[in-house]
Amino acid sequence: MTDRGTVMNAPATAEADVAAIERLHEAHGRLKQELARVIIGQERVIDRLLICLFARGHALLMGVPGLAKTLLIHTLSELLSLKFSRIQFTPDLMPSDITGTDILQDSDTPGRRTFEFVKGPIFANIVLADEINRTPPKTQAALLQAMQEYCVNAGSHHFPLELPFFVLATQNPIEQEGTYPLPEAQLDRFMFLIHVDYPTAEEELRIARETTGGTQVRLSPVLSGPEILALQQVVRRVPVPDHVYEMAVRIVRASRPSDPTAPDWVKSWVQWGAGPRAVQYLVLGAKAHAVLRGSYLAQVEDVEAVAEPVLTHRILTNFHAESEGVNSRRVIADLMEHFREH
Repeated sequence: MTDRGTVMNAPATAEADVAAIERLHEAHGRLKQELARVIIGQERVIDRLLICLFARGHALLMGVPGLAKTLLIHTLSELLSLKFSRIQFTPDLMPSDITGTDILQDSDTPGRRTFEFVKGPIFANIVLADEINRTPPKTQAALLQAMQEYCVNAGSHHFPLELPFFVLATQNPIEQEGTYPLPEAQLDRFMFLIHVDYPTAEEELRIARETTGGTQVRLSPVLSGPEILALQQVVRRVPVPDHVYEMAVRIVRASRPSDPTAPDWVKSWVQWGAGPRAVQYLVLGAKAHAVLRGSYLAQVEDVEAVAEPVLTHRILTNFHAESEGVNSRRVIADLMEHFREH
């Protein structure tokens, strides 16, 4: 069954949704083509970032310095014609530096001054939280409400955020001095944890040749904010067979050492498994993955494609696993192999 055939042969699909699937599939190709003019390699990272985007999720990019994480996010905001802001997280950053604060201003009445709320960088469509683990938990928590409820409460003020709204954060996994590990509640707000690896030798040679000259790339916007919102609604309407729902639930429950269905090695290696939000994100990610490959039906392979970025930061391994060199990515790989065999 081909991807295109899946779209065209879906009898229960409204014509408008089929047309929207075609537009999204085409836009996906154009986005990747434009990004490739600036970002060399990292195709898997780009695919996962776009899945997260159209599933209306937030993403945490993990990788060593110099792998173009910040450049990728900034370039994506240009291609989507969205308002972009960057927050450089530091140990002295305060919550008000993110949400905004009241500033004393002169009023129209002579001799009187009033407080006026000045909005912070959180009021954008794409917010880059650069090195998010370099700021204390109190400041990290300033993002929690915005990420979950798409609004900001600051003092007596309540502001809804303009949609679409995405928090795309970066984190350096090797330099841990002076950092504040993200609490589980904060990590759980991110749909995907995307690992950014080193480029291949061929890609690194291209980087050396193509990025050290004076040529500047001019990008062409691909999608607007309203178009993104409409396509996100299409992703939500993608049908999911019962057996795909059941598989998502089985995978998540098997990641919990206290569950009777968990394999013995999960009980030996895992301290805490994934929660119900992981099931939601597996399904939403599978829907977006299906649509971006041109299909209007989520399948088991779509769940498998998004299992690692959804579950990596939601499975906490124990000391026994660490002593054997086992991390959460290894647990997920073994889990997926376990379900393929059964």
